[in-house]
Amino acid sequence: MNLIKIAEAAFATKKEHPAFKSGDTVTVSYRIKEGTKERVQQYRGVVIRVSGEGDKKRFTVRKISENIGIERIFPIESPFIESIVVNKVGKVRRAKLYYLRALTGKKARIKEKRV
Repeated sequence: MNLIKIAEAAFATKKEHPAFKSGDTVTVSYRIKEGTKERVQQYRGVVIRVSGEGDKKRFTVRKISENIGIERIFPIESPFIESIVVNKVGKVRRAKLYYLRALTGKKARIKEKRV
């Protein structure tokens, strides 16, 4: 059991990310490899879920692109994540915002918490 923790610690990226939770609007900058080229792409959306613990923590970001909802799961310790920026802090009462999948337009908006 100890060997597993030692191996996980050796492969950890040790990057510092801001604290965020469900309902927050974030921009995730991650590297994409296309053949021999590599570029950084911005993915901006609402965090609908944060799950896992420690190094295995992951979060799901949902965005609307041309009236189609797209969700992507990011591991928090991924070496491909360049940065995470919190754009808005949402005011929600749930940890998992799966109900947003059924909503469109103005109904799918989340109130912003004043900081």
